[in-house]
Amino acid sequence: MDRSDQGRVVRIGTRSSPMALAQVERVRAELTALEPDLVVEVVPVTTSGDRWPGSLAALGGKGAFTREVDQLLLNREVDLAVHCMKDVPGDRPVPAGTTFACYLERDDVRDALIHPGGLTLDELPAGTRIGTSAVRRIAQLARAYPHLTTVPIRGNANSRLAKLEAGHADALLLAYSGLERIGETARATQILGIDTMCPPIGAGVLGLQCREEDTETVDLIGRLGSTGTWRETTAERMMLHVLQGHCNSPIAGLATSRPDGRLGLRAMVFSLDGKTTLEAEETGSASDPVLLGTSVAVALLHQGARELIDSTADQG
Repeated sequence: MDRSDQGRVVRIGTRSSPMALAQVERVRAELTALEPDLVVEVVPVTTSGDRWPGSLAALGGKGAFTREVDQLLLNREVDLAVHCMKDVPGDRPVPAGTTFACYLERDDVRDALIHPGGLTLDELPAGTRIGTSAVRRIAQLARAYPHLTTVPIRGNANSRLAKLEAGHADALLLAYSGLERIGETARATQILGIDTMCPPIGAGVLGLQCREEDTETVDLIGRLGSTGTWRETTAERMMLHVLQGHCNSPIAGLATSRPDGRLGLRAMVFSLDGKTTLEAEETGSASDPVLLGTSVAVALLHQGARELIDSTADQG
């Protein structure tokens, strides 16, 4: 760990998008609240997912937004990597020698509709072009709003908003928490409930990844973690792992901490046309989120989830 006359230095690796940099500012603020003398340096990198304008399937769909940031950590160029957990693949382990030291308190998990005319999904006329490349959103829109169409639109939230203004789509679906991070919540014309648009695995969760051997940083970062978010994210990601899903898989799900202290997990797998939806929901002990995630995944596999996931492997 580097030292300076100003105090201990922690270098944070991150994607270079405005939203990612805003996320790092949250981490910086929480770290310096713990240790006011801490010096936080930000090391941004443009990932392959940020550079590539087309379908993530062409990149393998796995780790397109994380691998370059992971490499900074493995190369010891940074001490800490910040990831949106929805972008971290579930079908392969994290890089050897690294660990997620904690998950921050979860942000809003809901999606938002952005329509220049202020209309809601129910009010949009037939043929309205909704900009999104997420197979999860495409399937759920096709299921509930078959009269609407989707058009592929990628990039960070700022660039998608710019593409909307340029006429590439008539409306957008974006994560509401992302709009919060870039100060654009006023653009949201409708916040969708989770029954309308079930969120992706790891929605609203920032994971802080360190090298396992760097126990000093692991211990420091671990102090920022939320126990509830850890349980929820662990259940969701175990379910994703058993299904061998990643960010280009037609999977949605959300774990929630119940008032009685137990943990619930609802998950869905879709066909891309929305005509087939598999769903499983279970409640288990908050002390064993791995078992809950595994149980829900097995229930989905028994319904045919493997075939649905494989059928969209080259789409999205």
